[in-house]
Amino acid sequence: MRIMLALALASIASGALADEVQDAHKLALQGRDSYWNCLAREYSRPDTKAMSAQDFMADIASACPSERQNFRVTLLDYFSLQFPDNAADANLNTANHAIELAQKDIVTAFAHRKGVAN
Repeated sequence: MRIMLALALASIASGALADEVQDAHKLALQGRDSYWNCLAREYSRPDTKAMSAQDFMADIASACPSERQNFRVTLLDYFSLQFPDNAADANLNTANHAIELAQKDIVTAFAHRKGVAN
């Protein structure tokens, strides 16, 4: 009887953890989307058309601080649940790399647009 109870509790705990991971993943995706939407607004600002690619890169690096931080935090929450054995600094490095890639993608699009316009 104790074994059955232990298995039932383990099953419930496992299901609760799966739900928590799924919720954290959903929040991380929402954080990503919010950050990307903010970067897209920066890309679309009328005054960016006159910027050099280097100036735009500097602008993007400092743009959307609250969205960027929310994305970082939600990714860290998700990673800590999905990969509990990872070191915290490894998860932070991965989250920061995701942010760098988003910035790189928007700067690449900007440079391509500038190249097409010239």
